[in-house]
Amino acid sequence: MKLSTGIFLVSSLVGAAVAVPLAPGPRDLPLVESNKLRRALHRKVLLEHAEKYQSFADSTPDRNRVAGSVGHNMTVDYLYETLAATGYYNVNKQPFTYIFSKGNASFSALSKTYDSNYFDYSPSTGGSTLIAPLAKVANLGCDQSDYPDLTGKIALISRGTCDFGLKVARAGTAGAVGAVIYNNAPGAIGGGTLREISRPEGPYVPVAGISGTDGAALITAMESGTVEGKLLVNSVTEVRYTNNVCAITKGGDQNNIIMSGGHSDSVAAGPGINDNGSGSLGNLEIALQLTKWSVKNAVRFCFWSAEEFGLLGSDYYIENLPETERAKIALYLNFDMIASPNFGYFLYDGDGSAFNITGPPGSDAIEHLFEEYFEEVGLPTRPTAFSGRSDYGPFLKVGIPSGGIFTGAEGIKTTEQAALWGGQAGVAYDINYHKASDDVNDLNLGAWIQNTKAAAHAIATYALSTEDIPKRNPSKRVKRDKNHTIPGACGSEPVHVA
Repeated sequence: MKLSTGIFLVSSLVGAAVAVPLAPGPRDLPLVESNKLRRALHRKVLLEHAEKYQSFADSTPDRNRVAGSVGHNMTVDYLYETLAATGYYNVNKQPFTYIFSKGNASFSALSKTYDSNYFDYSPSTGGSTLIAPLAKVANLGCDQSDYPDLTGKIALISRGTCDFGLKVARAGTAGAVGAVIYNNAPGAIGGGTLREISRPEGPYVPVAGISGTDGAALITAMESGTVEGKLLVNSVTEVRYTNNVCAITKGGDQNNIIMSGGHSDSVAAGPGINDNGSGSLGNLEIALQLTKWSVKNAVRFCFWSAEEFGLLGSDYYIENLPETERAKIALYLNFDMIASPNFGYFLYDGDGSAFNITGPPGSDAIEHLFEEYFEEVGLPTRPTAFSGRSDYGPFLKVGIPSGGIFTGAEGIKTTEQAALWGGQAGVAYDINYHKASDDVNDLNLGAWIQNTKAAAHAIATYALSTEDIPKRNPSKRVKRDKNHTIPGACGSEPVHVA
């Protein structure tokens, strides 16, 4: 059953605010300047925030900050209380419920046990191992016509283009008893979600994920004869309560709002200090330092929950925000994974020049602002697909121009990129992505401070003027050139562009 989230009031988020201590009035402060705001940011302070997140995870048995857990509740309280104490913001918690999923998966074939990942909302195999022949699905498995009769078989499906959940539902419709999704790149998928507990396209079947290399090896073996697979999935689902946190400046034009956000939750596997402590804490520190200045346009910082289960917090926010309030949002900036250890400097391809996936009008201007900034400070950048893979996705759907920065997740750094930025070619941007080892030692502090300063530059710039962002029709949902959404994973995986 799909959970109804329409029962909560949104008035606290867009109207009435929690009382906070008084601070100097906005008119008593000088206007924000990019260079001054950037100079107020320091890597030591960012690391201190990260150590707080780490302590929240470490204080719980599961050592994580997954949405609705004790570790994440501590995260929410830290964000709320730290921002409220400034007196500069109206700070709110926005509660919602979601269906939590936790489990593990194991897959073996050809006398080999593969490194496998669990997909949130996958059914279990009922406590026993499912044994059945593998059957390859044509193309990317996004259309029902890609699926032959799979009765009694385990579907072997490539990742790409459409949701994991759609692929699994279509496999169920074709009669499969299970599914294995292999990556469309050499490395592992690194976790994922079916996004909803069910879909209209068909029944879910137990599913696991494997690397692209392992998928290719299985396909080669299947060309010589039948390959039998063994699939074991254990899963638990339950309803959980969680919160988004949003803080809006008391000063500035409340009808022309700059939004900056990132998710505050981790996956169940670990503390999530890069994913997404780096983005959410970069935003927090910018918000704290911004209190030294006034703004012409109001700035709202939001810290989304349950991103790792399919952008649930940001989606809930947008779906429950009246159109009159959406119309007040000039643009949205997203920061998700901005301190990857083997980093790249990637910018969302808002103008579609690299991937032909454009954002709403104004997204191109945001991308160009970041390009110009990084060029000015001597750091080369590359585009990353505007795929809707992080919390900017719900904003794109309602036509709000968006942009942001990303340092890479499970994708592999190329030789050209290693020459450009340093680091190690042939290795993932973050080898600890969605793992227990995504802790304070996973952060590249140099990349983190550079990206936080870039974010501060964009926020300071737009807090003064949005003249390059066109006005829009807030009731119009935008049909984008292409839809390559990959929900439940962070950022947007970069593809090398010559």
